[in-house]
Amino acid sequence: MALYYSMASPAPGSLLPVIHVRTPVIGHPPPERIVIATRASRLALWQAEHVRARLRALYPACCVELLELTTRGDRILDRPLAQIGGKGLFIKELEVALRDGRADVAVHSMKDLPGDLDAAFRLVAICEREDPRDALVGAHTATLDEWPRGARIGTSSLRRSAQLRHRYPHIEFRPLRGNLDTRLGKLDAGEYDALVLAAAGLSRLGLSERISSLIPVDISLPAVGQGALGIEALAERLDVAAWLAPLAHADTAHCVLAERSLSRSLSGNCEVPLGGYAEMLASLPGHVRLRGIVASPDGAQLLYAEATGEDPERLGEAVATQLRALGADALLAARV
Repeated sequence: MALYYSMASPAPGSLLPVIHVRTPVIGHPPPERIVIATRASRLALWQAEHVRARLRALYPACCVELLELTTRGDRILDRPLAQIGGKGLFIKELEVALRDGRADVAVHSMKDLPGDLDAAFRLVAICEREDPRDALVGAHTATLDEWPRGARIGTSSLRRSAQLRHRYPHIEFRPLRGNLDTRLGKLDAGEYDALVLAAAGLSRLGLSERISSLIPVDISLPAVGQGALGIEALAERLDVAAWLAPLAHADTAHCVLAERSLSRSLSGNCEVPLGGYAEMLASLPGHVRLRGIVASPDGAQLLYAEATGEDPERLGEAVATQLRALGADALLAARV
């Protein structure tokens, strides 16, 4: 397959168009040096190393370096994320490094990336998605159906706790902050009976054996972008966009862009339990099924909608319109 790169300037926050894959990228020589900005957590470093390995395979003569940074979201661990500013706290320092030239790209978990990027930045690639489901981690029972009343289950996500409280009102879902190792340490110390974590992160760090069960998406709809990696760069760096274009995975990008359109259309953030999951339909080539939920933080109310279509932006808007018709605005107006 041949790679074609368009010099047209797409909308801020969008992917540069990759149409098909094998001829050389047009208009830019191979890179000599690429610096990747990354958070310093073990999972973030795994993700950055994964991108670095792929770039080294593409450009053997290129020096690919990591710039490790600690974000405000990593430093403040005593309060729920929704109370300290939301997802943007995990990317601000990385974007500063892009602006001042210390880094060429930043690697993010797509679920940590706010729906609206600053116009100065652009997603230049969304990589192939890992398993997007949530996972139950705990030694006592295999599924949530088996947990007794009052069981203490930790999660950092309003989306997870709202959906699971809706389904399992007898279980106590408690807030949990910290990187993956910190969370697992709290479980092992007996502070929680079980945790709900993203399956992708556990898999990437070789911790799949800690998963008791994978939670079906009809019980816990994933976060927008969960399981996918995104690569961000300055919008003006067309050379960087060209270099990174081969890492883009078209089907994953199609699905994640639909999910992000849903979140953006609903002004989704960490203060409102919102989930969105899109998947390509084998029965309809080029078509995507998008499911979305909006819930109250206590799980008492949960609204669900879905639609199928080809255009990611319009699909996200369509599901958002359905959710608003069901009463989502009242839930979106509420704050934790």
